[in-house]
Amino acid sequence: MDHSWPVELLKRQYLQLIDPERLELPCKKLLRMPLIQARIFDEILDESALIYLPPERYKSRVLKRLIKALEEAIEDPEEDEISDDISACLAQSMAQPLPSASSAAQQKSYVTYTAPVTNPNAPRITTLEAPSLLASSGTTGFRTWEAALHLGSYLVSEDGNHHVADQRIIELGAGTGFLSILCAKHLGARHVLATDGSLEVVTDIKVNLDLNELEEGDLIKTSVLRWGHALIGCPADCRREELSYDVAIGADVTYDIKSMPALIATMRDLFELYPKLKVLIAATRRNEETLQFFLAACETNGFETERLDFSMPKANDQTGFFHPTSTPIQLSLITNQGARIDPFSLQLE
Repeated sequence: MDHSWPVELLKRQYLQLIDPERLELPCKKLLRMPLIQARIFDEILDESALIYLPPERYKSRVLKRLIKALEEAIEDPEEDEISDDISACLAQSMAQPLPSASSAAQQKSYVTYTAPVTNPNAPRITTLEAPSLLASSGTTGFRTWEAALHLGSYLVSEDGNHHVADQRIIELGAGTGFLSILCAKHLGARHVLATDGSLEVVTDIKVNLDLNELEEGDLIKTSVLRWGHALIGCPADCRREELSYDVAIGADVTYDIKSMPALIATMRDLFELYPKLKVLIAATRRNEETLQFFLAACETNGFETERLDFSMPKANDQTGFFHPTSTPIQLSLITNQGARIDPFSLQLE
């Protein structure tokens, strides 16, 4: 019997910093096995086995949950034992001073995302981000949101990969650069431009490119791109190079109704520069009114919108790019039909 998958699944969740209470631990029968405990230590808890380590506070919480599960799995105290390596790991963790919960929440951490495929060479992306950042805390580009993970799952799938393979991609509101890195490093994009309206966010994207060995060459570039501003002469304008972008992607870019006219204006400018452009938008449906406003604005401007049928797997069925399923995420494919209306004429009610 192959016991590698339960440990691999736990490792993927651990490296993505999934809440310790939501980690899917191996069943009790497996946890009692010395081989499984040894693999958990060797592949997950032994720091020499990992390049980018989770925060110490997070590791301590995971160890406490794991030890409790191991204790509950014991049936015969004389036969079943808890690994000395795991016990020592917990003792060492408890001996270290840890930052407070509030302080830890403000710190950036390494987060490693594994694509939702079960083979051992599944694509992985590591970012330095603020995973505890709240949606209401101003600049939201310092963490990877669930809409980006869902769109990433779609692009990795057979249904979605053709949108990226051998295509020139521009990302709007790239945030941590997760999607741009995925397209450039793992999905065969010809070129990627990761853009965001915040210079500080774009600076952080460059750090994440370095973490994923993409800092050199012309495969992926970064740029500040403020929606509603002219694209002529900016890095998104490739006309002088006789090139064009094929696909624009954006995840969680429709959450603020006040930014909608500027986003629509930028989309319209992109369609003018690249008439055959396809736009893929992933929208978390926190506020139905906001999403409907965006879709109505697209229709008003003559854009054709198609809802993509790609369902969110249940939390217990996810094998990578783990994300909550409590709030629906809608994927839309938007193309240009040629009509043009000034998006700033749209009045916010």
